[in-house]
Amino acid sequence: MVDGVIFDAFGTLLEIRNRQNSYRRLLRLGSEQGRVASPDDIRWIMAHSRGLEETASAFRIKLEPAQLMELQSALDLELESIQCFDDALLAIECVKEHGIKVGVCSNLAGPYCSRVRSLLPGLDAYALSAETGVLKPDLEMYRIVCAMLDTVPGQILGFETAQVLMIGDSKRCDELGPRSFGIVGHHLNRNGAGRFRSLIEFTSAITHASR
Repeated sequence: MVDGVIFDAFGTLLEIRNRQNSYRRLLRLGSEQGRVASPDDIRWIMAHSRGLEETASAFRIKLEPAQLMELQSALDLELESIQCFDDALLAIECVKEHGIKVGVCSNLAGPYCSRVRSLLPGLDAYALSAETGVLKPDLEMYRIVCAMLDTVPGQILGFETAQVLMIGDSKRCDELGPRSFGIVGHHLNRNGAGRFRSLIEFTSAITHASR
């Protein structure tokens, strides 16, 4: 029995059609000012619900008003360009029609959270890293989303009932990571290299198994 389905957001349900990379551009400005970049910078950004100005302050990056305006305009342009893949809402609705709880679990920066919620309304769980403070593939992220769904993966208790499934475009975060918590993770490869190349294929497999 499938009790819950968790979708990754970007690359799975949503696509960014006009990438501007405002946060990376902010970090480059910091480097130009002599700040030593850290491999953990992006993780920090996605684990804190901060806008560009707050992030610059936290990293001690000096921004002129014109620079902040330019970066914010670019970020707004990118956010506006985010759209659902053609199969996203159909897949969600298909799962819901079978009485299965639906959640989204994603690593993202703070300003992206409201866009995700507006494009994907009415879900049972929104585990967004900027709000939870942890990122996939940290086990805590999978625990949080399952708690939001009010379900426990059957495999974690050694049972085959109450399965929780997850799908996304990252093998590390959406297939292998969830499995370490008892969630049945699946990799989505829209280029066709893998079991599932669309969300319709994935949800069809779920609903067929649920009959």
